[in-house]
Amino acid sequence: MSTSPDYLNALFSLRGKVAVVIGGTGELCGAMGEGLAAAGAEVVLVGRNEEKAKPRLERIHAAGGKGYFVSAEASDKLAVQTLLDTVLKRSGQIDIVVNGAGVNSATPFLEIAEDEFDRIIKINLKGVFLGCQIFGKYLVERGSGGSIINLGSMSGLVPLSRVFTYSASKAAVHNLSKNLAREWAPKGVRVNTVVPGFFPAEQNRKILSPDRVTSIMGHTPMKRFGEARELIGATLLLASDAAGGFITGAEIVVDGGYHAMTI
Repeated sequence: MSTSPDYLNALFSLRGKVAVVIGGTGELCGAMGEGLAAAGAEVVLVGRNEEKAKPRLERIHAAGGKGYFVSAEASDKLAVQTLLDTVLKRSGQIDIVVNGAGVNSATPFLEIAEDEFDRIIKINLKGVFLGCQIFGKYLVERGSGGSIINLGSMSGLVPLSRVFTYSASKAAVHNLSKNLAREWAPKGVRVNTVVPGFFPAEQNRKILSPDRVTSIMGHTPMKRFGEARELIGATLLLASDAAGGFITGAEIVVDGGYHAMTI
C-alpha cells in the first residue's frame, strides 16, 4: 500500500465524475454537493428554486470546482427523465446520483389530511423511486457501474413522534435502497443510504420546539445538532469507487450517537 501524500486524494478523488444531486438546493444535500465538487466531480444541483443554488455554485466555482443548476420536480417522471437527458447532453455522463428531495410535517396523526399524506409520500418516496428508476436504468445499461446515494432519516430506522407520514416515507426509502442494492450489485451499481440524525434544516425547523430540542439533546450523546458539512465524509466514501467500491446496501448513520442510545 502506498504511503504517498497523494494516497488519500487517490482514494477519495472524484475527478472525471459527474454527480447529480436531486434536492441540491436544500441545506443538507447542498453541502453534500459542495463536498462532491471539492473532491473533483462536476456537480449538478437540482431543485425548483435557482436562487437557492446560486450561493452554492458561487462557492464551488470560487474554489475551482465545476457545477451548474437544473430545475426539476423530483416527483414528476417526465421531469426526471428530462433531467437525465439534459445532464447527459451537457456533461456527457453521470456517475453519482444523490436522491435527497424531501418535505416534512408535524401534524397529529388523527388530523393528517389525505392531501398532506399524498404530498409527503409523493416527494419523499416517489421522488427517490423515480430517481433510482430513471438514473439507475441509465447506470445499469451503461455497464460501467455507478453510485446512488439516497438520503434516509433516523425516523426511517426508529419511529419518531410527531412526524408520522415522514417516518413512513423514509422507512420505505431505506427498504427500497437495500432492495436495489441487492438487485444491481452484479451490475456494479451501488445503492446506499446516508442517514442523518438531527440536523436543523428548512424542512424540520418548524417542529423544533424548545421541548422537542430538550428531548433530542437528552437522547444525543454528543449533546448538539449536526452540521450539514458533517455529511460530506460519508458522501465521499459512498461516492468513491476506490474507497467505497465494495459498499452497497449500507446505511451510514451520522447522528452524534443518537441511534446508539437506549436509556
